[in-house]
Amino acid sequence: MAAASVIARRGKADACAAAITAHYGVTLPTGPRRAASGDVVFAGVGPWRWIATAEGADAAEFVAQLRERLVFVAAVTDQSDARLVVRLRGPRVRDVLAKGVPVDLHPRAFKAGDVATTLVAHIGVQIDMLDDGPTYLIAAPRSMAGSFWSWLTASAAEFGYDVSRS
Repeated sequence: MAAASVIARRGKADACAAAITAHYGVTLPTGPRRAASGDVVFAGVGPWRWIATAEGADAAEFVAQLRERLVFVAAVTDQSDARLVVRLRGPRVRDVLAKGVPVDLHPRAFKAGDVATTLVAHIGVQIDMLDDGPTYLIAAPRSMAGSFWSWLTASAAEFGYDVSRS
C-alpha cells in the first residue's frame, strides 16, 4: 500500500479537487469520509487535507505521480513507510475497538465510508469504516506499532481473534 498526505495550497483547493477528479476519477470528500475509484482512496482528515492511498498495481508509482499531478496545487508527502495499517473485521470488532476508541462506532453514528482521526490507547490513529460487515481499516504510526499491537491483542483476547496477512 502506498500512502501520502495531500494538503491543498492556499487558494488552490478547487484546482486540487479538479486535478484529482481528472486524474483519479474521485470527487474529494469535504469532511471525514472516504472517496474511492478502484484501488485509489482519498480520506478526508481535515479542511482541505486528505490521506491518499493506493493498493495493488496502482501503488508502485502512486506517490510520485500524485506529486507530479498536484505540483502547483497541493503539498504531497509520502507516508507509505510511516504507517502500520491493519484491517479488523468480525462480529465483535466494535466491542474490541470500544475498549480504546473514544468514537461512537454504533452503525447509526459511524457508517461505511466514514473516517475518524482519533486516539487509541493514547496513540494517534485514522479509522476508516470500509463496509457494513463491519470492516475497519486502522492506520497508526509505525513507530508506535508495538504499543498499538499490544493494545489490540489485549483488547481482542476475550473475544478471540485470528491474525492473517492480506
